[in-house]
Amino acid sequence: MQAIKETNFKFPKQTGFYKGKVRDVYTIDNQYLVMVVSDRISAFDVVLPEAIPYKGQVLNQIAAIFLEATKDIVPNWVVTVPDPSVTIGKICEPFKVEMVIRGYLAGHAAREYAMGKREVCGVKLPEGLKENDKLPEPIITPTTKASVGHDEDISRADILAKGIVSEVDYLKLEEYTRALYQRGTEIAGERGLILVDTKYEFGKVGDVIYLIDEIHTPDSSRYFYKDSYQELQDKGESQKQLSKEFVRQWLIENGFQGKEGQQVPVMDADKVASISARYIELYEKITGKEFLKEDADNVYKRVETNILSALKAL
Repeated sequence: MQAIKETNFKFPKQTGFYKGKVRDVYTIDNQYLVMVVSDRISAFDVVLPEAIPYKGQVLNQIAAIFLEATKDIVPNWVVTVPDPSVTIGKICEPFKVEMVIRGYLAGHAAREYAMGKREVCGVKLPEGLKENDKLPEPIITPTTKASVGHDEDISRADILAKGIVSEVDYLKLEEYTRALYQRGTEIAGERGLILVDTKYEFGKVGDVIYLIDEIHTPDSSRYFYKDSYQELQDKGESQKQLSKEFVRQWLIENGFQGKEGQQVPVMDADKVASISARYIELYEKITGKEFLKEDADNVYKRVETNILSALKAL
């Protein structure tokens, strides 16, 4: 069984290639992006040595399902999904902000709150909140998209003052973000889940704003289980999460947090198989569908053949 660790395809009319932490992106004729979601896995800004079979398929298919389920709210970049691990879409000029929306005090916002801050990205938070409490209403806490290093928090006022996004476009991005989060919350609720927080990226072609990249995947979003949420909050215990947090926890337990001098722990075949199984479980819980394992015996040939076939049809 093969995992997609890295690709090195050459396609007709290929005009560019970019290798991200997880995605390999091919530019075709300066019109289309072919995004191959590899099985690489990253944590603490480090790509781990072992690839996880089916992880790319899980992320790509969850994103495809949610992009299809939200296209009545905002148009998206997708042209076709020719392979379970591949999306082909139109090239958009990305906005230089990520729209993060939070319905609960979790993750980064909770850490800021614990340090005594009562304002995140210019949004004021009430006193007396505990970690993972539901917020009075969802808040938008944008980050800048850093080309190097970490993304940084930024307020709406600073985005407008610095001219990063025009006011007309930014208000539209906020409107889309709230509507997408509402739809995501409703779908999660039907699956017995809570969509805690998530992020959206947008781009533009001409005057039209498009939703780009992935949405509502366990790599870009945090989910809690609905049935145990209130009881765990009342007891002051940690929430059961549906995200890749379990990988981070395993790394921490094995002495790795991405700091200088630390060694990535060895991931044996059993550990790789268990992480793969966990991603498949995430897919089935988030989508409510059975996961169908795509042929992984000659995965590179399959992916290349499916992409070439799709490009001929464009």
